[in-house]
Order: sequence, then structure tokens, then C-alpha cells
Amino acid sequence: MTNRFKIPQSVLVVIHTPQRQVLLIRRVESDPAAPPFWQSVTGAKDTEEEDWAFTAAREVWEETGLDCRTGGPLQHNLTDWELENVYPIYPRWLHRYAPGVTHNTERVFGLLVPEVCEVTLAPREHTHYCWLPHTEAADLCFSPSNAEAVLQLMHMPSAGQGERA
Repeated sequence: MTNRFKIPQSVLVVIHTPQRQVLLIRRVESDPAAPPFWQSVTGAKDTEEEDWAFTAAREVWEETGLDCRTGGPLQHNLTDWELENVYPIYPRWLHRYAPGVTHNTERVFGLLVPEVCEVTLAPREHTHYCWLPHTEAADLCFSPSNAEAVLQLMHMPSAGQGERA
């Protein structure tokens, strides 16, 4: 196992259907007393040079088994929403980053799937998943930036990703 620090550049991928049903996954929590931590797919770049879209597709594959990688059946359904959030890293996760790193830049993507489907979770990262209408999903998200990204679906055509309003 490598001992390198996480890169403070990550992706957030809102996986949704044309009817704005949103996939949320529940993170494994080491503290059983902690409230459930529901989120969209997230993950950091493996290298600073790694392309945002490559990171997004890799994380979707690793966390859900949905394949939007190059050559995958959903490759054309992954859209860069061209939104970036910069936020302070939660204190409980600062140890994962190099000393002095306090903020993360998160790039937001959407992945359109034709319908609600089963996913294959990475058991070391997530324990459950659910599909919810986008407003309910936003309410359940642990992260405020995740909730805001889910609510962006209100500004998109129901038939697909479309352009942001």
C-alpha cells in the first residue's frame, strides 16, 4: 500500500435518469454512532495531470460498476457540467492530504442512465444505494456542494443532460 497523500482535486458525479431520479450511495462509516453519509459518486485524481473526465469515469466504474469509460456503453452519457466548487476539507479527513493542504477543488459531472438500475458497490467504500427524486436526493446528501449539484437537475431538460440554464 502506498503512503502518498491524496490530491486535493476531486470529481463529483451526479448519476441520474431522464426523469431526474438520482443515485445516492451510503458511505462506510467507521463510527457507528455517526449519522448516515449519503452522497453521489466522488473521488480524487490519481495524479495532478489526470484528466477530469477520466477521473469521473474511473470513479463511477470503481464505485458503481456503471461503465462510462472510453469504449463503455455509457461513455457518451458523461457530461462535464463545467462547475467547480472549492471548499475546506473536513477536519476528520485532513490527515489524508499533505501538510498545509486545507481546501479541495471539486469538478462536477453528470451521468445520464436510461432508467433506474442496479449497481455494484465497492464494499470497502459503500454499504447501500438508493434512487430518489432529485429534490429528495438533495435533502439526503451529506455535503452541501453535492446537494447543490443534484438541484442543478431542475435547470436541465428532462430528456437528458442538456445545457445548464
